[in-house]
Amino acid sequence: MTLVIVLIAVAAVLLVSGGVVVGTRSRRRAPALPRTGAPRPGAPRPPTSPPTSPPVMAATEPETSSTPETQTARPVLRDRLGRARGLLAGYFDQVRGRGGIDEATFEELEEALILADVGVSTTTRVLGDLRDKLRDGALSVTDPPALLQALQDDLASMFEGDVESLAYADGDGPTVWLFVGVNGVGKTTTIGKLALRETRAGRGVVLAAGDTFRAAAGEQLESWAERAGARIVRGSDGADPSSVIFDAVQHAASRGAGLVLADTAGRLHTKVNLMDELRKVRRVAERPPGQLTEVLLVLDATTGQNGVVQARQFTEAVGVTGIVLTKLDGTAKGGVVLAIRSELGLPIKLVGVGEGPADLVVFDPVEFVSALFG
Repeated sequence: MTLVIVLIAVAAVLLVSGGVVVGTRSRRRAPALPRTGAPRPGAPRPPTSPPTSPPVMAATEPETSSTPETQTARPVLRDRLGRARGLLAGYFDQVRGRGGIDEATFEELEEALILADVGVSTTTRVLGDLRDKLRDGALSVTDPPALLQALQDDLASMFEGDVESLAYADGDGPTVWLFVGVNGVGKTTTIGKLALRETRAGRGVVLAAGDTFRAAAGEQLESWAERAGARIVRGSDGADPSSVIFDAVQHAASRGAGLVLADTAGRLHTKVNLMDELRKVRRVAERPPGQLTEVLLVLDATTGQNGVVQARQFTEAVGVTGIVLTKLDGTAKGGVVLAIRSELGLPIKLVGVGEGPADLVVFDPVEFVSALFG
């Protein structure tokens, strides 16, 4: 009897143990496969190709799957010029609060415009014209608000006749836009943003990485090319920038791309040898089959009147056709736009009012002046 009881107990223990093992196994799950389509664990992995860097003077094609980013709404200049508008607002409010127009009124306007970096010569000329109109009866205003409106109209009229849009070549051969300026003004970023805009418009774009001296300049431009779905031609570090731009134009012509955006190394406008090299770059950029239609000087708005000096030197060296003014949203010196137009006669083509790709906008002088006056 005792033996029977022992045998029954042993059998029960074995049955329970087996159930635990089965239960444990039944709760085990096969490891999940990666969602990227990787092979099952333990399976042989396919060989991976090492990343390739562009060879010297090589053209990098855009990925076939890359698409330009979604376009956002154009920023409103009044919303982005808060610093410049804030500086002028106090002066303009004082003028509006006056009971009439006298010499003190003009003194307040003069101080406001000079502080906004309109420049002494431009300020003197503009306010002198207003005084003459009042004296001669050509301007019949008797209250300060009307005087401010007349000043606003005069400043906007400074840009009459400007061709604000960027020029494209007629006929065969790719259009070439050459970008120049000192270090740190945002040339490469400007080119990248324009590449996005142009590819969205359906144009074939080739970027020429002509800044072969600044570390990582080529990589930065290549990143923009990938974002825009554009091609890029690069050279080795320290290569002749003229040869890079020449190859980019040839590549664009062979592929039927209609636009070449050519970067150049930042250089001090006071260095004669560097400006001579830039002249060579320009000569190469305008060789057939390329058609050089724009030489765009990129200026940092925060430099104020120093930007006028830069513009004068670069214009004498390479024949600047237009200005791209960056970082306009971050400065109270927005009046430099007026100084550049008044003293040099150069059109403002584009202004940068933020970090996003859509924040590089075609300059609208009426909107700009209106934003300054509140």
